[in-house]
Amino acid sequence: MTAAASTTDRAVVSFSSGKDAAFAWWVAKTTARFEIVGLLTTITAPFDRVSMHGVRRSILEAQARAAGLALWTVPIPHPCPNEAYERAMAGAVADLRARGVSHVIFGDIFLQDVRAYRERMLEGTGLTPVFPLWGRDTGELARAMIDAGFDARVVTVDPKAAPRSLAGRRFDEGFLAHLPPGVDPCGERGEFHTCVVDAPMFSAPLAVRPGPVVERDGFVFADLAPDGTSEAP
Repeated sequence: MTAAASTTDRAVVSFSSGKDAAFAWWVAKTTARFEIVGLLTTITAPFDRVSMHGVRRSILEAQARAAGLALWTVPIPHPCPNEAYERAMAGAVADLRARGVSHVIFGDIFLQDVRAYRERMLEGTGLTPVFPLWGRDTGELARAMIDAGFDARVVTVDPKAAPRSLAGRRFDEGFLAHLPPGVDPCGERGEFHTCVVDAPMFSAPLAVRPGPVVERDGFVFADLAPDGTSEAP
């Protein structure tokens, strides 16, 4: 973890809707004295979905409600030049600082360039990045998530790195046992992304149903919808 927390440290989770961010949140909540006050998520505005994961805003909002936390969404365009992303995030960071937030929790595990970018973007802002999962073995980490009661579904697959058939699968021991060689157990290199539908921080599991599996912009997306609704895709 990057920095020790005092009893008054207020933190938000950089939250993609997926298992790594959720488990980092859980580790920070249970092993450090952070007051977790909210989730921070980028939303691709034209689709109204979580960026990269393709998860519906309604599912993201259900996650925040289940955890009893505030949700800060940062709209970005599609496509999104890096300057536009950094401008949007700078506004969000300023707002968080104004609200007394001092730390941001990230779910990164071993990609040094990603960590360095996050640290550089927060340098001088008054927000300190925290990496609770950093350096852990991803095979052991994946099993720790499952053993702790995290229920996640694979919502995005990069077909250049992993089989299309992974899309829509439940992230469980069976999934891990059948991963092809070279696919990281946590998908840390972007092979796949997940959406958490139950976790120890949730008051109850999310009621979801599977939607269509589609290929767009070079990725395979397995949709999730709130169960019992007639929401459009």
